[in-house]
Amino acid sequence: MAEDERLVKKIAAKSEDFSRWYLEIIRRAELADYAPMKGMMVIRPDGYSIWENIQRLLDGRIKDSGHVNAYFPLFIPESFLRKEMEHLKGFAPEVAWVTHGGQEELEERLAVRPTSEAVIGSMYAKWIHSYRDLPVLINQWANIVRWEKVTRPFLRTTEFLWQEGHTAHETFDQAQDETIKILYLYKEFVESELAIPVVEGRKTPREKFAGAMETYAIEALMSDGKALQMGTSHNLGQHFSKVFDIRFEDREQKRQYVWQTSWGVSTRLIGALVMTHGDDSGLRFPPQVAPVQIVIVPISIGNWKENVLPVAVSVEKDLRRAGWRVRLDAREEFTPGWKFSEWEMRGVPLRIEIGPRDVKENRAVLVRRDVRKKDSVDLGELISRVKGTLREIQASLFDQALRFQRENTRTVSDYDEFKEVIESKRGFISCGWCGDESCEARIKEETMATVRVIPLKRDREDIGPCVCCRKPGRESALFARAY
Repeated sequence: MAEDERLVKKIAAKSEDFSRWYLEIIRRAELADYAPMKGMMVIRPDGYSIWENIQRLLDGRIKDSGHVNAYFPLFIPESFLRKEMEHLKGFAPEVAWVTHGGQEELEERLAVRPTSEAVIGSMYAKWIHSYRDLPVLINQWANIVRWEKVTRPFLRTTEFLWQEGHTAHETFDQAQDETIKILYLYKEFVESELAIPVVEGRKTPREKFAGAMETYAIEALMSDGKALQMGTSHNLGQHFSKVFDIRFEDREQKRQYVWQTSWGVSTRLIGALVMTHGDDSGLRFPPQVAPVQIVIVPISIGNWKENVLPVAVSVEKDLRRAGWRVRLDAREEFTPGWKFSEWEMRGVPLRIEIGPRDVKENRAVLVRRDVRKKDSVDLGELISRVKGTLREIQASLFDQALRFQRENTRTVSDYDEFKEVIESKRGFISCGWCGDESCEARIKEETMATVRVIPLKRDREDIGPCVCCRKPGRESALFARAY
């Protein structure tokens, strides 16, 4: 059996065992590993490189929209959380507590940050006095701890990384505009940079964030037919401002409570990249966020070190100068075939092969990971061809994912059809819903499907009767089983 065949067989087939494939590919591709502490992961260099790329690209958008970065403490006094009992109730089972500092028992327990509304609210109460202080538009990049019972790398772990924005405004309308603006900022970012199509919409009261007036989310469909919440944006109303007494003197010199929002995405996005774009041979990363965008494999035949390697080194330098993330694989202990499979498994978008014949002809071979298409290119045109090819790969991955989403979004008219589709085909199911929480709860209990969002862009005239109780539909809801 060839080296490359043995390599591929080390990974479970995605088409046969999706869950096992996901876990194996993350470890085999060295994106993450299990930490000694239960439920925690170590993000390895390639995995963290993806997060750095996400952070850089998203942080630029956040700053361009008028926000600034700050940092708030990891520890939150228990009394702060207890001021807002609904918020504490939402997170109570997942909160990790610090009870001792060294050998001394603390007078008050400290929560390890499950989210930051409480501590940030206490600071905003100190900082905001007048309408002239508004809006406050602050974001932070931080780690979060939630003591999850069931964990899976990147998707749900005890500790994870995220960004969380927290803003304060004069009016409800300003807060609502901020909430929706961020929702669409997330949508544009995920679709443009991660090449993952999403559906944007509002969460039901049952599914919304604890303490929020309204929660909005972007939802993506993974390639196993299950949904994944990719990011959320919350209009908090005046809930937290009343709890933490965040008030300001308005333009008529009256004391008013501020209107707040919060919003965030996390390292869950890395899991989404794996599940959306990966195939039976491994990962397929969009060039925009790939840890390595281009790998150069010199063909080790004959006196390749004298003839081929210098050309490969020169190509690497040219590509680096052009701004791409490049790796030259000149290892002698592995055959070119083994390297091809290795870098395909790791999801590198573009491979450049250079052999003795290519050197003689002043050419190189470009191999796309997304469709495995090969093209011979003159070295003088390499930079422009690489630029165009990476752009094509980015667009191709999005188009493939969008086609899958559309093919697996189905409209059903009755509950029997709903149950048949969710069991045999999964995917998104669009249908009428009466808005009653009892119907929502029944559907979840009987099918494990939940309302992912009430899509924002939907013609109300198309709403049919409730798929569960047959009463007149109040909303057109998008259901799915989800991670």
